[in-house]
Amino acid sequence: MIPTDSDTATDFSLRALNLVNSGIIVLDAHHKIVLWNGWMVPRSARAAARVRERSLFEVFPELRGSRVEAAVLAALSPSADGASTTIPQSESRAPFPLREAGSFDGPRIDQAVTVTPFRDGEQRYCMIEIRDVSGAVEREKRLLDHAESLRARSYVDGLTGIANRRYFDVALDRELRRAQRAKGELSLLLIDIDSFKAYNDHFGHQQGDACLSTVAQALAAKLKRPADVAARYGGEEFAAILPDTSLEQARLHANAIRDHVAGLALPHAPAAHWPMVTLSIGVASFDRERLHEVPALIEAADKALYAAKRGGRNRVVVDGDASA
Repeated sequence: MIPTDSDTATDFSLRALNLVNSGIIVLDAHHKIVLWNGWMVPRSARAAARVRERSLFEVFPELRGSRVEAAVLAALSPSADGASTTIPQSESRAPFPLREAGSFDGPRIDQAVTVTPFRDGEQRYCMIEIRDVSGAVEREKRLLDHAESLRARSYVDGLTGIANRRYFDVALDRELRRAQRAKGELSLLLIDIDSFKAYNDHFGHQQGDACLSTVAQALAAKLKRPADVAARYGGEEFAAILPDTSLEQARLHANAIRDHVAGLALPHAPAAHWPMVTLSIGVASFDRERLHEVPALIEAADKALYAAKRGGRNRVVVDGDASA
């Protein structure tokens, strides 16, 4: 056994261990607790006198079958080489039922646990050190949340609040790959606000920005499914990615979007082609023979868009239409 309190040096060591800012438990070869430092008392609600000479797994039955038990058994085996074992936090951040000092029903503190074997003469022991890492875990969570927030913001257009071109590129590539794997359908709309330069020249850039935001939100409102993507493609041009949507279905979607924006009755500049703000939309769909790559799909939708502009604006043109 470890020497008793009558030994001056040991008494000094025990007082020092009670000042350590971590839990220290020492077990003998029979898993009985021979040392329980002061840090453990308020966090476990167990005085040292109550647990001394009891098995650790009697005091904490839930540790049976855990990585802590495995580490203790390895440390107390005759072949233990003296190397410490750290319990991976990925498996359990709080293996011991320990709480903030004085808290009896609060959440468990997050813990870093290390088990170290040692000998005193022929006697085998192991020391379990438990550190409260709750603050570090909380800081890690805040950093991860911040990183996720930055990543999310990097995909959002700052003016309109919908997805930006960067996200559009990622989403279109992802959805095209998915359509290829699943032999599914995918459609793309490229959308342009008609005569937007005339709008900006007449109303000014501030009002022009407001117009862009209004059209963007109107577009997003018409895309109901979670997988649909509304994005600002650039300038006054927008895009919509429509997974699991055929060319004919996409034509209907495009006309619904065009009608919705026209129905807002936003006054246009006197020099504009139409008296109200309108949209021209080009539509193309994934085709296994022809439009099976991102550049080809975008080019087809772009050609259809410009055909809509040439045809008088405020209209939808689908890839393959005679007018395209």
